[in-house]
Amino acid sequence: MPPSAAPPSAPTLPQPPSFSSFDGHRRLASGSIEAAATALKNALDDGAAGPLLLFDDSTGRTVDIDTRGDSTAVIARLAQHPVVVALTAAQVAAAAAVARHQADAEAAARPRGRGRPKLGVVAREITLLPRHWEWLATQPGGASIALRKLVEEARRSGKEKARIRQARDAAYHFMQAVAGDLPGFEEAARALFADDRATFTAQIARWPGDIRDHALRLGFDAIAGSAAAKG
Repeated sequence: MPPSAAPPSAPTLPQPPSFSSFDGHRRLASGSIEAAATALKNALDDGAAGPLLLFDDSTGRTVDIDTRGDSTAVIARLAQHPVVVALTAAQVAAAAAVARHQADAEAAARPRGRGRPKLGVVAREITLLPRHWEWLATQPGGASIALRKLVEEARRSGKEKARIRQARDAAYHFMQAVAGDLPGFEEAARALFADDRATFTAQIARWPGDIRDHALRLGFDAIAGSAAAKG
C-alpha cells in the first residue's frame, strides 16, 4: 500500500498579544494592553518627563489611547479600541480554525465502511514539463502525494519567512520611534535586516538598557522563542 500524504499542519492559536509602554528611554511595562496602558497612565499622573509611548509589539508601532479620567476609565475604553477589536476578531477566527481542524481530524479517524474514502481532494488539471513528471513518478506514493508534500513545505516556508519579516519590521519601527537619534542607528538597522545579530548587538551596545533589550527582543529573541515553542 503506498504511503499516505502527511496531513496539513494543524493551525495554532496566536500568541497572546504583547504591548509595551515607555517613558522616554525607560520601559514601564510589557504584557497585555491593559497592563501597559495602566503603567503609562500611572506615569502620566506622576508627572513623568516622557515622551510617554505605548507600542504594539507585533508591529513596533505606537498605539494612541485616551488617557482622560482615572485608570479604570482608561482601561474601560480600551475594549472599543480598534487595535483591541481587531485582535479579538483574529483570535476568534484562529480558535474557529483550530476547532474545524480538530473536527476534521476526528472525522478522518472514525472507522469507515467499504468504498473509496472521502479525502476532500479536489481534482484539477496541472501542466508540468516532462522532466517534472518523470521526477514525480519516482517519488514514494506517486505524483499526487509528492505534490501535496511540496505544497505543504512551501506553505510552511512562506509562513516562516513572513514571520521573520514581521519581527524585523516591528523592531525597526520601534527603533525609529525611540532611537532614531542614537549612535549606530543606521548601522543597526542594516544589521537587523541582514540577520546579523552580532553586528546589531555591537551597534546598540551604548543605547539605554531598556531600549537595547527591547529591540533585541522584537528583532531576534521573539523569533527564536517562537521557533522553540513550535519545535
